[in-house]
Amino acid sequence: MENIFAGMFSPEWFAALSGILLLDILLSGDNAILIALACKNLPEHNKKKAIFIGGFGAVFIRIVCTLFATSVLAAPYIEFIGGAALLYIAVKLVTDHKDNTEEGEAPASFGAAVRTILIADFIMSIDNILSLAGVANTVPEGKWSLIIVGLLISIPIVLCGAQIFLKLMQKVPALIYAGAAILGWTAAELMTADKGLGMYLIDYALGLKILFVALVLGIGYYLNQKYKKENKLGVTEHE
Repeated sequence: MENIFAGMFSPEWFAALSGILLLDILLSGDNAILIALACKNLPEHNKKKAIFIGGFGAVFIRIVCTLFATSVLAAPYIEFIGGAALLYIAVKLVTDHKDNTEEGEAPASFGAAVRTILIADFIMSIDNILSLAGVANTVPEGKWSLIIVGLLISIPIVLCGAQIFLKLMQKVPALIYAGAAILGWTAAELMTADKGLGMYLIDYALGLKILFVALVLGIGYYLNQKYKKENKLGVTEHE
């Protein structure tokens, strides 16, 4: 690996960094929404902890993958599989009804939230990692320092964005569906960008995105309504 500090602070380095900053802002929004959705049912004292642990852990995974696994992530079928997994995660997050007010359940729920953040953020970061690596490759030297700086800058964007969206969801619960819809849209984007199967799906990209959004919202709404009815019947029977 080249000297990590080579070429830092050159005009070309700063020009590429400005492109990476723009990518961070554009590509980190859905990651922030994912983290907020994963933490929405945690007890209040665990929400910030899960956001920070999950957020920092996810960025660490991004750095490792960018440094050592960029070629693997660009392999055929990786993004297609990731998109399918993300579609499942989107439905799971929007239909998660666990009430974690009991002390005994909080740690397990906390661990589950962090695991969901790490797995799903890794899947959603494939495009981010490959985009950052692509921009960094435009400079003659200083590629690795650009990548690391870009990923480090994404930390506050993701963490602050997650906390903002979490507060908005608490005030407007319907935003949970909006967040899940964005994850469904992102899942379709990953699939159509796949190096192996994307060429067969790209002509139907818009339709696939709309279909995935409809699936997430439709299945999510149906399961939520079913849960409410069952919960209401359970309460009535206990009275």
